[in-house]
Amino acid sequence: MQSSIHATAVIGKGAVLGEGVTVGPYSVIEDDVEIGNGTTIWPHVHIASGARIGSDCKIHSGAVLANEPQDLKFSGEKTYLYLGDRNVVRECVTLNRGTIATGKTVIGSDNLFMAYSHVGHDCVIGNHVVVANCVPFGGHCEVGDYVVIGGLAAVHQFVRIGRFSMVGGVARASLDVPPFVMAGGHESFRYEGLNSIGLKRRGFSSEKITLIKDAYRILFQSGLLLSNALERVTSELPQEPEIIEILDFFVSGTHGRKFLRPFNS
Repeated sequence: MQSSIHATAVIGKGAVLGEGVTVGPYSVIEDDVEIGNGTTIWPHVHIASGARIGSDCKIHSGAVLANEPQDLKFSGEKTYLYLGDRNVVRECVTLNRGTIATGKTVIGSDNLFMAYSHVGHDCVIGNHVVVANCVPFGGHCEVGDYVVIGGLAAVHQFVRIGRFSMVGGVARASLDVPPFVMAGGHESFRYEGLNSIGLKRRGFSSEKITLIKDAYRILFQSGLLLSNALERVTSELPQEPEIIEILDFFVSGTHGRKFLRPFNS
């Protein structure tokens, strides 16, 4: 499979391109870049040093990958952006590399980043994530698999979003979002119920969905302190993988971390 490099593209001597890579007009690929087989780079793309891009990705016009992090503490240290396979990066998306804090920004495979979205330094994003237009992630965010983020939502730095969750458009995502739920709100970011439709689409049985709903009913509607509610979920519900995942999400929060709660809690 032969690569296709447009005559106006600028490719650094140290860049390593796999088989079947296409690079469009006026794109710039710096030294110390690795791009996997079959990836397509549209015109006017800038891929900076430190990018490690997987196979069969589609990088659209105006995207900037692995540029310096937007962190005042950054002083030019060598860091990386890791982007997995089969990702679609639409127009004018920016994916920054890491800082000395972790050394890398890590993005999994089969994700869609719509136009003008941004992933800040040291983020860790899973697989099959859909990020709608104009969504910025601050630094150090963690996003699980199969998460959906609605357009114009803003995700605050250090926020964690659990697997199979959905954040509504124009939301101010300033709190940790546990797995399997919907969250939204600009003036007050809050829990808005279970992501039941998303779970059904991903093959969760009715029994599993009911069990997850029971866990959040205890956590959010029992009136108990969070620590006591977690104990009750542990003692009263079957410890299926989904319940353990919910418990682990809350228990693993660092001291002082604020979790998503219902509006009236």
